[in-house]
Amino acid sequence: PSRAALAVGVNKPGALPVGVNKPGALPVGVNKPGALPPGPRDIFEQMKERATMSALNIKKGSSSHSAYELRDPNGVLIESHTLAILVDNESGVLARVIGLFSGRGYNIESLTVAEVDHTRHMSRITVVTTGTPGVIEQIKAQLARIVPVHEVHDLTVEGPSVQRELALVKVAGKGELRIEALRLAEIFRANVVDSTLESFVFEMTGTSEKIDAFAELMRPLGLVEIARTGVAALSRGA
Repeated sequence: PSRAALAVGVNKPGALPVGVNKPGALPVGVNKPGALPPGPRDIFEQMKERATMSALNIKKGSSSHSAYELRDPNGVLIESHTLAILVDNESGVLARVIGLFSGRGYNIESLTVAEVDHTRHMSRITVVTTGTPGVIEQIKAQLARIVPVHEVHDLTVEGPSVQRELALVKVAGKGELRIEALRLAEIFRANVVDSTLESFVFEMTGTSEKIDAFAELMRPLGLVEIARTGVAALSRGA
């Protein structure tokens, strides 16, 4: 070869280095204007989906379009059930029922008890508990084994039911806060059962979710304290 020939890998005088695009040329991998992107989806949609999934901290492989696909098929399903238990009204029965829950680590979210049959001296215990379907079945089976227990009903499984709870809510405030508390109480159909120049006590009956919502709205208006009876429930129909 001639001495004037350039060595292999060396550009000619005035030529751009290898890997550098000419002025005005699109970078490697970028489509020309009007050309379709490589792939079935638009690049913008792909970037938007990645940004959405990143913001929601969704694991790779999940879809951001449907909430149903985000559930872990191998995850533990926790359910809330309302149990109605008919027992003899005698000393120690309630302690045995509560001991069954606490001794086995079962959770009690709500508990109410009162005598419902004065002739036969029967009491009704209403318990709202949470757990996996297997745990719920264990609770019902173990409750039925207690001698003073006559009936155990799972109102969540047996069909539609009516559930109500009573709450007393004390709110302290003056001026505009006092007026706003009265306005919200009227919307939620809460009754004023006590009133002073600086506070109200509201009586409210409804579902647990309704009482929770009312309490949250009263919190910035001067919620002082709240007392709740727990859930009382009956199945619908005859």
